[in-house]
Amino acid sequence: MKFKDLLSIFFFGSLGSLSRYGLTLLFPGKQTTLLINIIGCFLLSFLTYYVIEHNLLSGWMNAGIGTGFIGAFTTFSSFCNDFDQAILTHNLLPASLYLLFSIFGGYLAAWLGFTVANHLFKRKEHQE
Repeated sequence: MKFKDLLSIFFFGSLGSLSRYGLTLLFPGKQTTLLINIIGCFLLSFLTYYVIEHNLLSGWMNAGIGTGFIGAFTTFSSFCNDFDQAILTHNLLPASLYLLFSIFGGYLAAWLGFTVANHLFKRKEHQE
């Protein structure tokens, strides 16, 4: 990996973690973690299928935005902690719903990112 890639990941990772932190300060709770992770699924899918696949940005920017920003913006550890706390306090229904919404919401968001990316690219090709 090139030094430029590492700097990009560090810079965008800082922005991603600050964005997540800011959102959790504004809207504390499990719902924010869920929303952040679902937004991250959409963004990573869109980035992959529109930006990266069509070479719209340089490699160091792709690494910075994908691995850096989105990787730091999303939070598997907070998801696991929220889920574990619900299980440990015997809140099985909320824990189950949280898990299901996370899985299916993530898949739906990733599919939507893929669909939007393909639609935009086909529209762009049609205009040219």
